[in-house]
Amino acid sequence: MAQTNKVPVAVPPDGGWGWMIVAGCFIVTICTRAVTRCISIFFVEFQMHFAQDYSKTAWIHSLVDCTTMLCAPLGSFIGNRLSCRFAVILGGFMASTGLILSSFATSLENLYLSLGVLTGIGFALCYTPAIAMVGKYFCKRKSLAYGVAMSGSGIGTFILAPVVQHLIELYSWRGALLLLGGFVANLCVCGALMRPITLKEEQLSGMLSVDEENTYNKQQNNLNSKSACKPGQPIRTDCLNRCVFFQSLQEYSFFLMPDFMVLAVSILFLAYGCSVPFVYLVPYALNVGVSHQNSAFLMSILGVIGIVGNITFGWLTDRRCLKKYRYFCFLVAVGMDGLCCLLIPTLQSFPLLVPFSVLYGYFDGAYVALLPVVTSDIVGTQYLSSALGVVFFLHAIPYLISPPIAGWLVDRTGTYTAAFMLSGFSMIFSSVLLVCAALIKKCFRTRSGSYSTNSDPKLQIWTNTGETEYSVAADQEPKPV
Repeated sequence: MAQTNKVPVAVPPDGGWGWMIVAGCFIVTICTRAVTRCISIFFVEFQMHFAQDYSKTAWIHSLVDCTTMLCAPLGSFIGNRLSCRFAVILGGFMASTGLILSSFATSLENLYLSLGVLTGIGFALCYTPAIAMVGKYFCKRKSLAYGVAMSGSGIGTFILAPVVQHLIELYSWRGALLLLGGFVANLCVCGALMRPITLKEEQLSGMLSVDEENTYNKQQNNLNSKSACKPGQPIRTDCLNRCVFFQSLQEYSFFLMPDFMVLAVSILFLAYGCSVPFVYLVPYALNVGVSHQNSAFLMSILGVIGIVGNITFGWLTDRRCLKKYRYFCFLVAVGMDGLCCLLIPTLQSFPLLVPFSVLYGYFDGAYVALLPVVTSDIVGTQYLSSALGVVFFLHAIPYLISPPIAGWLVDRTGTYTAAFMLSGFSMIFSSVLLVCAALIKKCFRTRSGSYSTNSDPKLQIWTNTGETEYSVAADQEPKPV
């Protein structure tokens, strides 16, 4: 395979081929996240065909989500070391193969491996590199670009949910999975759009904030001092290995940022809460007497309203007046989703479930669009690909355990109340954690700012030998006392 030449550019183009990257990422989110959401439509079919309970059947959706997020760092690694193009094409082939093999499954265990593991790994290799590429091509309009790209999840859910239900009625669940496998093969085409781009280091440094630039320069100096490779000397094997080792450490130096660690902890609770409604909304609607078509339509509403949330929040947080409040917009969206989940047990008819789908879909689309933007604001563009890999990796365990735990609660209690209440409180706690961290940070800033103001000699007026008074801050001339 011929090596692709990366053309260095001064700054992200904020347009041009970047919109083709957005289009490619848009299709990637349709083929990964929307298809994953639509697997919940197969839930009742799998349960009836294999005669299994809620908990065991829920492992299928859990494994797809968990594997996708668990292998996200693998997607980042392949994208960084080889190319995003190669990662997306390889992932598309694996995901398509997994769905096609799933159509021939004879047991839930077969679906665990083919649909859960193989398809999940394929989605992971596509999802993270595609999202990271958008951040490399956009700077000023980053939120809008991410909003459009991530809206593929909502549009895909809106279109695919009724289509998948219709395919199941026409060709059974096996035929529907076979056709989905062919559809997901379009990921290979999206991979071809991922044209590599490299930002010049000296000009990238100029794009960072003052704190980020100082951190970047310190890391570069540490790397150079620790490396045994000196200019003008022949490169030895041990020297090269040491350079690669320190470069790898540098890629994950964002773990030392307190803001990122707080975000990482909150994501664990967020991921637990957000997956339950997508898995159990259709079964819950069927349980309260909603028809199959209307139950699938609720998923469509979630999807199409999610598009509005993606784009409107992306556009609004790109405005100058709201750009510095992206973090707070993100936590508000997460908290509102949690409140919506707490209300589900009181909604027991199709007309009442429609407003839930509207509100939950809107705020879900909002925080999905803002998550990569907030991550980029915290760690910077240089570490975005690796940081996104870690962020999506943190979704893995909650995605794995939340649907089976919710299914176990349904089996034990006979209702969906406990499952949705636990989901809602988990997301609210995630939002509260972010609020507390922001308040603590603000208090420390205020206290340190007050201390520096009081202790800075340039801001004080002092007397030298009791004869002359100087005001250094005002650059005044010495004046007799």
